[in-house]
Amino acid sequence: MKFSDYMTEWLYGEEGYYATYKNIGKNGDFYTAVSTSKFFGGTIAKHIIALVDEGFLQKNGVVCEIGAHHGYFLADVIEFIYTLRPKLLSTLKFVIIERFDSLQEFQTNYFKESFGDAVSLTHYKSLDELKCENAFFIANEIFDAFPCELYFKGKTARVDSHKIEFDVENDWVDEKAKKYHKDRGEIAVGYEEFAKEMASTCQKFEFMSFDYGEMMARPDFSIRVYEKHKVIPFFDEAIKREELFAKSDITYDVTFAHVKDAYEEAGVKFIELKAQMVALIDMGILDLLEILKEKVEEKIYKQELEKVKMLILPNFLGERFKMIRFRKEKN
Repeated sequence: MKFSDYMTEWLYGEEGYYATYKNIGKNGDFYTAVSTSKFFGGTIAKHIIALVDEGFLQKNGVVCEIGAHHGYFLADVIEFIYTLRPKLLSTLKFVIIERFDSLQEFQTNYFKESFGDAVSLTHYKSLDELKCENAFFIANEIFDAFPCELYFKGKTARVDSHKIEFDVENDWVDEKAKKYHKDRGEIAVGYEEFAKEMASTCQKFEFMSFDYGEMMARPDFSIRVYEKHKVIPFFDEAIKREELFAKSDITYDVTFAHVKDAYEEAGVKFIELKAQMVALIDMGILDLLEILKEKVEEKIYKQELEKVKMLILPNFLGERFKMIRFRKEKN
């Protein structure tokens, strides 16, 4: 089978890794910015309020998270909107795009426990089900979870009983490999369709996403497996892929030039790519810490400060993770 089909089954099949609830953070396979600090969502909330103030996002616009998993990220955003601009909670519409029924149920219950009837949450299984005039879309670590093809010196991989063979001719993969100057590595599948779906969903929107990678492609394979915070190179001869299949996370570094091209082809304007530390500071994460400092005892402030450092310091998540941002204006 094609590697992209193999990866889709690994992550999203009936028994796939993301098909059921998974712990993220200390007790899971990996950390994310969301599992590190609530101030990640808080900074996005501050940015959403800024979009409303500048008139880009209407007070009755949609705030939509794509691939929310637990729902913690959007819940953190809502919590900080309530703190900073509570009136917006009664006008903004909150949406999660989530394909799995079990995760929709978990998210619904979590929101009910967290907010009672104060916040209404709407679910859609895919972007093409959502139709709106004005929205802010947010995603965390979504592009690294798209299936990919593996490419090596003119040949595309296939999978046979968990073994990888590079012996397939694939014109589409060849074209992308040449475009992004790769003689080996991952070629993501689905960015173009995803961008078109989002562009057709909404007349005017901003989309912001955080992920690890670089604008230009890496010169080698980055595909790897995460299991209990251990990073396992996918081509490590010692690993048994059949034992890791669907039980561990599989991922790769994002080539942001590919994401950018997909959105521009869909008629959406590329705004910027920034290191996560720069993006979060620019959007006001340090201002939020100052507000906290004035309201809580020093011990709590220092605890939150240490978590925020994980988000912004270069040797943690601050440099490796990037923020990419797009906008679509009304025609």
